Amino acid sequence: MSKRALLSVSDKKGIIEFAKGLKNAGFEIISTGGTKKALLDEGIEVTGISEVTGFPEILEGRVKTLHPMVHGALLAKHGEESHLRQIEEHGIAPIQLVCVNLYPFQQTIEKTDVTWEEAIENIDIGGPSMLRSSAKNHQYVTAVVDPADYEGILLELAHTGSVSFETNRKLAAKVFRHTAAYDTMIAQYMTELSGEENPESLTVTYRLKQSLRYGENPHQKAAFYEKPLGSLFSIAKAKQLHGKALSYNNINDADAAIQIAKEFAEPAAVAVKHSNPCGVGKGDTIAEAFAKAFEADETSIFGGIVALNRTVDVKTAEKLSGIFLEIIIAPSFTPEALNLLKAKKNIRLLTIPFEAGSNVERRISSIEGGLLVQDSDNAKLDETTTTVPTKRKPTETEWQALKFGWKVVKHVKSNAIVVSNDRMTLGVGAGQMNRIGAASIALEQAGEKAAGSIMASDAFFPMEDTVEAAAKAGITAIIQPGGSIRDMDSIQKADEYGIAMVFTGVRHFKH
Repeated sequence: MSKRALLSVSDKKGIIEFAKGLKNAGFEIISTGGTKKALLDEGIEVTGISEVTGFPEILEGRVKTLHPMVHGALLAKHGEESHLRQIEEHGIAPIQLVCVNLYPFQQTIEKTDVTWEEAIENIDIGGPSMLRSSAKNHQYVTAVVDPADYEGILLELAHTGSVSFETNRKLAAKVFRHTAAYDTMIAQYMTELSGEENPESLTVTYRLKQSLRYGENPHQKAAFYEKPLGSLFSIAKAKQLHGKALSYNNINDADAAIQIAKEFAEPAAVAVKHSNPCGVGKGDTIAEAFAKAFEADETSIFGGIVALNRTVDVKTAEKLSGIFLEIIIAPSFTPEALNLLKAKKNIRLLTIPFEAGSNVERRISSIEGGLLVQDSDNAKLDETTTTVPTKRKPTETEWQALKFGWKVVKHVKSNAIVVSNDRMTLGVGAGQMNRIGAASIALEQAGEKAAGSIMASDAFFPMEDTVEAAAKAGITAIIQPGGSIRDMDSIQKADEYGIAMVFTGVRHFKH
């Protein structure tokens, strides 16, 4: 039985060398459109697809391989006498290898000016059909979708004259992953285009960015996957300038740090430990901002992750280099700062395009047996209708501090309380089972600095005890969502101590 290979690729990388190798292995080459032209231009003998089907390419190339002469050649079982008899009756010669990659749908919809008509024209139909047919029949057909596999296939053919069943099965699995991911992107695009918010089924696709040594703990296997059309302002898009590979916990904490850093337009620095901020500061310069973040909690920052929303200069680098940190993330580093920080062997230095902004994305959380999906918490204080139910209104300085605290508490695990002034956090109470517990931790950490500062709470006060504790520590203003059936108790307690309290009407639970 003569051997035939069908090549039809949009990505021409390596295809000439692959075709030549297949020719040397005794394959007849069948091809279509641009691939056929590229091969002919290199002097490679090619049979056109129309010569195989006996039918011309029609409808601007929409129909060329959707034909029994192609799919019969791909789906016939070579070990089944009835299959061989049928294809012989119809003049169909088997195809033993298919090499296809698909129309660039993702690259098309990534363009800012793409029209839906252009997107639709870049939905491949014949390519996935040929790949699926050949992958289904992988006992007899080699299905190739990735140029990275060309060399290995040619080596097998050179050494044994054929491609092994084990290799064909791995290639078939890759094909089905590839076509599933391709169809998922199309489904997502069409779902967004049609305005469906919660479709009857949810399909998502991610690409492997990095295999990880382990997960949260050494006994857990883990990997890091990247969303194909995800936000550029993301740890998944970070460029690593120095240091060893990121761990699972590094990635989680780095994401938490940049989510807080992106809240600030002015120079700001964020220190994170175990996905919670241990210090946040802002200033007129990035060096001043980091000094405030460090001052906020000089103990917890040890071994933490720092994100800064301005270029790291040598003055800031000098402060950073004096502390043991796992990761520093910034838009960029000056050459002098980079050289200084690179002297620390174990630190990881990352850059992220802060100027790119974030996509509006839905958050996916896994539970055993399912997924939870929700919009990102993008609520900003200036987008809410705030009210001041207390007799005293906040001063301008208190307002600035309240805004600062509200930006931070949004990113602290619930129940959450943040004590701050207008420049830095003073105390953070995170992840407690009751609100007074979170407040006690934050106030204890703030110590004497709590006097004259503000308190921010991610959710309403279920009773007056948190206001009482705040007042005794010297807190002068509080910001919280409001909405408790016992709001009046908290309002009266605030009035009793002369505390200004702001209701935002927006809750920031973070679990």
